Amino acid sequence: MKKYLAGAALSVALGFCVSALAADGTIKIGVQGAHSGELASYGVPSLNAVKIVADEVNANGGINGQMIEVIAQDDECKPEKATSAATKLISDGAKVIVGPICSGPTTASLPLFQNSGIIAISPTATTPALTEEGKYPLFMRTVAKDNAQARLTSDFMLNKLKVKKVAYLHDNGDYGKGFADYNRELLEKGGAETVLFEAVTPDAVDFSAVVRKLRRAKPDIIVFGGYQPVASKLVQQMRRDRLTTPFIGPDGVKDETFLKMTGKDSEGVYASYPKDTSSLESFKRATEQHRKIYNTEPGFGYYNAYAATLALLDAIAKAGTAEDTDAINAILRENYVDTPIGRIKFNDKGDAAGMALSIYQAKDGEFVELEDNIVLD
Repeated sequence: MKKYLAGAALSVALGFCVSALAADGTIKIGVQGAHSGELASYGVPSLNAVKIVADEVNANGGINGQMIEVIAQDDECKPEKATSAATKLISDGAKVIVGPICSGPTTASLPLFQNSGIIAISPTATTPALTEEGKYPLFMRTVAKDNAQARLTSDFMLNKLKVKKVAYLHDNGDYGKGFADYNRELLEKGGAETVLFEAVTPDAVDFSAVVRKLRRAKPDIIVFGGYQPVASKLVQQMRRDRLTTPFIGPDGVKDETFLKMTGKDSEGVYASYPKDTSSLESFKRATEQHRKIYNTEPGFGYYNAYAATLALLDAIAKAGTAEDTDAINAILRENYVDTPIGRIKFNDKGDAAGMALSIYQAKDGEFVELEDNIVLD
């Protein structure tokens, strides 16, 4: 006897089956990311998303009679803590993973998940090599990789902003330096001159030396690779020192925390980010769930993690078990799923096909979507 889950984005063509006879045990879904520390604003929204989806599935009888159990491990987005977090998730019996959140910890954790036959979908790890090198056939992501973002941002800078001289600042991490490197390659091919390429210390308080270098270099734009805490400090110090050069960053910059930290200094800042899908019913539902449960707006990565969880649980339901990794992996790559970020599946490499990216600009305290965008395949 079968029935479909009612309500939520889960009911939109997912058709999770609920058996009349309860199965033994639970299906454990692991969540790894920064749940504390400076980058918790990235990791906690993803954890919230997984909990919300799991609770809704459980409220409607689970999958084939089995309840979803969420187990979380905090790696603070630090590679040196990632292997311990991944090992604990594996030993605790996680069948699938949402995460890790940051690229460095993802790189450190994937060999462990791969060797254990565990599928992991990251909502926010963007380093291209994670999928492009083909080392981890059980890894997927619901976010655009750095070179896809760079394709959009570099085209925007060359063709819309008409930049000729570019300065690059990055945090020397996999995510940040990758974004800067890919932009530099594409911009130089397009004829733009590199006038500064420099790493900054993420935990630095004083960026005055960097600001002086930027002033001497006289770039048309500053390309920043890294996360919002560093971006916030840089933009604040630049504007305080009356350096008004335009500033553009990756999806990690388009964050409510960035706007709160920088206030009026954020005005004009550009960032790449998934195209606005707020008109989708699944997006609206996911937003209302978060507001109702946490009494706040969803944060960075929430919708990507919500999409990853929907995709994983849909594949488990279609496979009829959480034990058949090969079947689940094949379903994820063959079947589209309706999610808050659009109708997606995963291509042969593990990247989400069907997503679109847009350029956003901070205006009057919020990020506004511009017309510039690309669709990923």
